[in-house]
This record gives sequence, C-alpha cells and structure tokens, in this order.
Amino acid sequence: MFKLNLKEPTGARTLERGSVYDVIVIGAGSAGLTAAIYTGRDGWDTLILEKEAPGGLAASTHLIENYPGFPEGVEGSELMDKFEKQARRFGVDLVDFERVEKVVKREDGIFEVYTGEERAYQGRSLLLAMGSEPRQLGIPGEDEFRNRGVSYCATCDGPLYKGEDVVVIGCGNSGLQEAQVLLEYAGSVTFVEYLDHSIAEHVLQDRVKNHAQSTCLFSKVPEEVKGNGNVRSLTVRDRQTGEITDIETSAVFIYVGYTPFTDFVGDLVDLDEQGYIITDDEMRTSLEGVFAAGDVRADNLAQIAVAVGDGTRAALSIREYLQERVKHPG
Repeated sequence: MFKLNLKEPTGARTLERGSVYDVIVIGAGSAGLTAAIYTGRDGWDTLILEKEAPGGLAASTHLIENYPGFPEGVEGSELMDKFEKQARRFGVDLVDFERVEKVVKREDGIFEVYTGEERAYQGRSLLLAMGSEPRQLGIPGEDEFRNRGVSYCATCDGPLYKGEDVVVIGCGNSGLQEAQVLLEYAGSVTFVEYLDHSIAEHVLQDRVKNHAQSTCLFSKVPEEVKGNGNVRSLTVRDRQTGEITDIETSAVFIYVGYTPFTDFVGDLVDLDEQGYIITDDEMRTSLEGVFAAGDVRADNLAQIAVAVGDGTRAALSIREYLQERVKHPG
C-alpha cells in the first residue's frame, strides 16, 4: 500500500503485477468516477475498469442542464472529462476498453476480477458501477439497420442527418433531451410515443411542442424499420384504431428505457426481476465487500446527480469496510 500526500496529489501510478488494490471500481461513469475520487483522495489504492471510454451514458449527452454548478448547462463529454481528470489527480488507475467477464471472491476475502484481455486484477473491495445501455425494441429491421439509420445516440449520430427527416421513438426525458441536438440539424423530427402523453419534464415538452420542426404522434406502436441498405421508413400501428402507417425517415433514434450491465454478476450478488442490483441504503449488496452505485442499482432514478450521490455513499461505506480490515495508508 502506498502513502498518499493529500496536499500534493500524485497522479496515476500502476501497482506492481500481482499487487492487491484496496478498491476496484467496475465502470467509469458518474457513480464510479465519483467513488474513485473519494477513495483515491482517502489514500486507498483504487483501480477503475471500463469496457469503453470513460464517462458512460452521460458523456454522450448533448447538453446537461440539471446538474448543479452549471447555470448555462454543460456538454456531457466536458462534464465527464472533469470527473475523470479529478479521479486521476488523486492517483486513481483507470484501464479503459477492457471488459470484465467474471468476478470471483476467494476464501481469504480477496476479489479476482477477470477481463476479456485474460487479465486478473485483485482487490480487497469491489464497487459495481457498470451503468446501463439503451433498451432495444426487438422489432424487424432494428438490428439489420443498426448504424445505418438506427441509432441510440443523437449526440453521436445527429449531425449525420443535417436537413433530413428523422424519427425519435420515446417521449420520455431521454428522448426529448437527446432530440434537442436533432432539432439543430434535422429538417424535421417526428416523435413516436406508445403512451397517449409524454412523461418528460415540462421544460423539455415545451421545447419540443413549440419547435416548428417537430411533430408528436402519441398512442403509436413501432412495428418495423424498413429500408434498402439504409433506413427509409418506420411502420407504426395506432393503439386505438389499429391503423398502420409508414413514416418516411432517414433515421430512427430509439429511447425506450435501459437495460443494466449485470450479465456477469448474476451469480455474485442478488438482482431484481429486471436485472438491477439490489442494495441497502449504504450501497452494500448481498455479498460482503461488494457495493453498487448508479444506474445499475435497483430503483435508481437515472440522474447524474443521483449517481454522484450513490458514488459518494458507496465510497464512504467502502472506507468503513476497509478500515475494519486494513491499516489505513494515512
């Protein structure tokens, strides 16, 4: 274990092969990075493993307006970049583009975390903060035209459809929030919603309703994405009349909820019926030494500020857990 000078943060450093980290965080989103800031600043050897680039879903959000401290809003990528830099400032190691495939708890209480790179990292405690991914509709054409007009990220792909007609499926917060970037580029945006109303925040609803380039279709069920090489139309069915309509479009952006990244922890900790991790108020899971935070937790609110709170609470619980078992480096 190393001695951290809190007045002069050390920056990232790598432990020798075979060394045991005090904390291993799986997931470099809002919750995971926040927890790592706390544990790193506390002086605990901390490693973050991230299957993609750091930042999670928040990094792909065009404009975040409800995170405190940014009166004019902030780009998701900019905000998460600050999170990452702050964690690294306190000596946190971060390995990106390395997917975790298995976790084993040894009899001595040490966790072994195996990745797709056939590496095993060792840790005294474990924080599960993998987040979630956009849920698929499961309709014909969705997989066929993925990345050829079917997208789950307006911030990523919206600029590709400048001046063209596009469709957004889902009128919740995610759909309307991400649609703000589409309204900057597209010729028109048609919103398709299963319910007969939007459940999004009123400020988002007002922006969409008052925009000249938007149209909202409620009580519609997406049936099929059609095209010829690329997306050309979306078939929808009216829930009340059964009428079938083809909406001509160059792209279909889908926002119908999320699925947690918990495929490798089902035998490790308790999950709810939807696959989210069950924790207590201290972010403790059913297995001692394993904690969870953010959008991967059951009953989460899918908000960055909430994920940050989860990460903070988890870090404090991890501190308590480690202090009972390991001499603090300070």
